[in-house]
Amino acid sequence: MIKASVSTGPRSAGRGAARRSELFEALVALLTEEGFVHFTLDDLAARLRCSKRTLYGLAGSKEQLVRTAVVHFFRGATERVEAALAAEGDPAARLAAYLHAVAAELSPLSPRFFDDVAAFEPAAEVYERNTRAAARRVEELIDEGVAAGVFRDVHVAFAADVITSVMVRIQQRRVTVATGLGDAEAYAQLSELLLRGLAR
Repeated sequence: MIKASVSTGPRSAGRGAARRSELFEALVALLTEEGFVHFTLDDLAARLRCSKRTLYGLAGSKEQLVRTAVVHFFRGATERVEAALAAEGDPAARLAAYLHAVAAELSPLSPRFFDDVAAFEPAAEVYERNTRAAARRVEELIDEGVAAGVFRDVHVAFAADVITSVMVRIQQRRVTVATGLGDAEAYAQLSELLLRGLAR
């Protein structure tokens, strides 16, 4: 998952910091549950029970607000996925834990949110970077398993390229169109295929 270098939320220092943080978390929850293309700033202010001026205190425009919220979500997801991975020692269990954790993070997100992310270039770019970072992490985990003798001696770079292609197709909504699977379900299926294919 992504380790974003841009601002991922409201500043934590100064007066009203707790309120800004609470408001931003509510914004992220709203957007991931209902999408964002159909919302105006007036709509968001009404739903969050705040003023437009308060929203402008979080970001300078709706577009910046959405991108910051998407980055914030994926940064938090990254931390939770890596925590799940750190709890496992066996290479096979680590790969399974990683992909299952990714699926679990994506599962609560609404189809409308994914569609809106795909249609909004700044958010799509964040999701794409996140997907490619996740694919690199999977490659590391496969390499780790092969080196430990837990996985078959596969061509790691080829396996990683295939996995990356699937993960990018998931991110671009192509898997959903082709199969009807949501992103989380697709990751769960990918995990099962990988673990069965790599097992000795």
